[in-house]
Amino acid sequence: MNIDFHYGVVYIVARVGGMTAREALTVAHACQYVDDATTTGILRFAGGETFERFATAHRLFDYANTEDDQNRLVWTPFHFLPAGEGETLHEKAVCRPDSAIAREVVRRAIRQRDADTGLHRLGVTLHTYVDTWAHQGFAGIESPANRVSSLVAEDCTHEGWLARLGRATRHLIEHIEEDVLTIALPVGHGAALHYPDQPWAKWHYVDGRNIRVERHNLPEFMQAAEMSCRAVRAHVAGREDFDTQPGLPHDVKEALTRLLDTNRHGDDNERLLTICAAVEAGAIPGLKESIPNYVPKGPGSWKYKATGLKSHDDTGERPRWTAAFEKSDYRLFHDAVKQHRFVTTQEILPDHGLRIA
Repeated sequence: MNIDFHYGVVYIVARVGGMTAREALTVAHACQYVDDATTTGILRFAGGETFERFATAHRLFDYANTEDDQNRLVWTPFHFLPAGEGETLHEKAVCRPDSAIAREVVRRAIRQRDADTGLHRLGVTLHTYVDTWAHQGFAGIESPANRVSSLVAEDCTHEGWLARLGRATRHLIEHIEEDVLTIALPVGHGAALHYPDQPWAKWHYVDGRNIRVERHNLPEFMQAAEMSCRAVRAHVAGREDFDTQPGLPHDVKEALTRLLDTNRHGDDNERLLTICAAVEAGAIPGLKESIPNYVPKGPGSWKYKATGLKSHDDTGERPRWTAAFEKSDYRLFHDAVKQHRFVTTQEILPDHGLRIA
């Protein structure tokens, strides 16, 4: 999914689920920031203090994306959560919507609701959770499951898909053939391009098992919103049985379905603007307010507010550590990321017979 869902829709479901505007903003920002936290390693302060961070994303078409060890710690716990179904590692690593593993990840986040990282942890978790619907059928490790051929969508023929795929991967190879391209993008849904992340998309393809897969994203995305709302309600109430909680009210569900279905701009940032305008205009029943702008990097971002660094990485004069850093959203987000990654890769997945890191 893209920023229109991770930030816009998650803000909506957090508010509908009973959170204050400030709480909803923290959860939505953390949810989207998973896609933007690309700087890894040690943050060094001028006085010698250090702070460790893990990247939670990198560009889907980066050549480094073929380095499987890195993928297992980035794509698997944050974007392509394994369902643990099947016998082999490749079968178990495939992401499935709302799997038992995904629900356990949500429950573990709710369990830590009272920690200082509680809201940020929920945002990180919801990113992973909703992506199980969008990224179903694909894996965050090198896997035959990620092979895509003969993709056709409402707005794209097979030939058009192949041309777009060629343009997106021109920096990887010069001679473009369908089989070569899908093998060259072994992780995640790279060969499926943007179709898994468009809320309205209807598309189909042939997977690595030579099976035709039909996808209609809208009902899947709405189910993700429904279950996210239940998770928020459970988080507010301090209950781990989130699947038993009420979801979206009927009128909200209808309004959100219409919004996602008709908001078809190719640029996900433009789609977010449409969602924000709809909320401000009161198009979502019971919710009429302004959603603050999301700033991923540079001035105004969580990192800038915590460190004063304006660059997209750590270049520039080293920041000075102060006690305020410990209460910053930037620190809380990255510590939530550490918690989420450890619990997912070292506890939950091994408990389900899957050791990937």
